[in-house]
Amino acid sequence: MTTIELARFRVEDAAVDRMVAERPAMVEAMRRRFPGCLAAYLTREDDGGWLDVVLWRSRAEAEEAARSIDTVPECAAWFRHISASSGLRHVEVVDAWPDPA
Repeated sequence: MTTIELARFRVEDAAVDRMVAERPAMVEAMRRRFPGCLAAYLTREDDGGWLDVVLWRSRAEAEEAARSIDTVPECAAWFRHISASSGLRHVEVVDAWPDPA
């Protein structure tokens, strides 16, 4: 079942431009290592925090990536921009438009 990964975090203002600039390389490396990654959206919340939304083909693939994401050098380097994390969670897509499959 398609799964959405939600990761809420904070980034110091001085690191925002670099974080955004390095995002495409990080996502490409993640997609190469984890082909179950279907889409990724970096969003900024009204309070200045960030929410990373990643669409996965399955919960198993999302959970495997979460366990081993630090083994991807570009991902580990990108995570250095995060000053505080509010955690990671996975939710299963029950209905969608358009259908992500």
